Amino acid sequence: MDKKKIAKASGGLHGTIDIPGDKSISHRSVMFSALGDTPVHITNFLHAQDCLSTAACMKSLGAEVRFLNEGELMVTGHGLHGLQEPAGIIDAGNSGTTLRLMMGILAPQPFLTTFTGDASLHHRPMGRVIEPLTRMGACIYGRQQNQKLPITVVPSAEKLHGITYQSPVASAQVKSALLLAGMYADGNTTVIEPFRSRDHTEQMLEAFGAEVEREGNSVTIHPVRTFRTPESIHVPGDISSAAYWLVAGSIVPGSSLLLNHVGVNPTRTGILDVLKAMGAKLEIRNRRISGGEEAADIRVESSFLHGVSFGAEIMPRLIDEIPIIAVAALFADGDTVITGAGELRVKETDRLQAIVDQFNQLAPGAAEGVEDCLIIHGGRPLQQAEVFSYDDHRMAMSLAVLGMAGEGAVLRRPECVNISYPQFYETLAGLC
Repeated sequence: MDKKKIAKASGGLHGTIDIPGDKSISHRSVMFSALGDTPVHITNFLHAQDCLSTAACMKSLGAEVRFLNEGELMVTGHGLHGLQEPAGIIDAGNSGTTLRLMMGILAPQPFLTTFTGDASLHHRPMGRVIEPLTRMGACIYGRQQNQKLPITVVPSAEKLHGITYQSPVASAQVKSALLLAGMYADGNTTVIEPFRSRDHTEQMLEAFGAEVEREGNSVTIHPVRTFRTPESIHVPGDISSAAYWLVAGSIVPGSSLLLNHVGVNPTRTGILDVLKAMGAKLEIRNRRISGGEEAADIRVESSFLHGVSFGAEIMPRLIDEIPIIAVAALFADGDTVITGAGELRVKETDRLQAIVDQFNQLAPGAAEGVEDCLIIHGGRPLQQAEVFSYDDHRMAMSLAVLGMAGEGAVLRRPECVNISYPQFYETLAGLC
């Protein structure tokens, strides 16, 4: 499927949507369960390419990973020190989360591991994880001065050392890699961020019995002797996937949607704050705890939006949602100014430039981007056009919503949504 035609919505969007499992939590549920020594039953697992890459990685390291159906699996490990040397090269696919967190887990192991990935992952920067792990005593080697795949993790001659690391970026992946390595270190490991990033790793480490201390933007993990594996983990719905329907329901006139079982961890709900500031009609219902994480149902109705400004402080809480927030901004009154968004340039593609180039195909002159800043001029006339996904799942879904809410679009390379949301187009067609 090289192209997909996205039709303009003929009326309001109505219905109830079950949101797929959270990608970040799905990754961690398999990794952490594989470090325990009793079976863990995982439900609402995101059965998409990125998370399947993690499942395959843990299986290649000796864990038993058995799927009962698409969203349900059993994972049994051999204890915190029970991973085994893989027989071949481990393929992380398109998943930066898989690669970066696995480097943290494997840096302390007494065997060699080599990673590869797809063409996109080969271009993404890994030095931000490798450099602090090296400070801990890890031996990790990669292409382009230890920056790029392929990457090999070599056994260290000594036990890793606990360190205090002042991270220059607020990155859950960097933080998580260091905390996971810190479980095996000879002392406490502390990560200090400029802003607080998403905390799924800390939440799950605590659920598995690790001693974690949190204060402001600082997180400390104590060395771990054994994991206390839970019997089950239920993964809440992914707010990053819900984001497309939150925006679609806001911008298509006459819409009313109910999104079931969405994760509302406060470190992930920046999009709710921004949409509310824009004037969106959102109602949070039935708050509860699911798998140790906060979850709720969200009702969204169409509304009149206006432009807003936000920047670096909130960015860790909504970095993956910037493309779809930019879609909302196109339908808002006035300009939306987004600063501190430089991290967009090192995602699956340069998302900041991709937004500018592709949005201007559908809304000429509506998007500007300079360095870490994105400006969207709302209310510009829309037209039908052919647009390109860059094989980036979040760009593909954002452009599809934009085409559906606008004058239609032809989307080139649409199949990349399988990375995080395989049912996306089916759900979109059902709503329309």
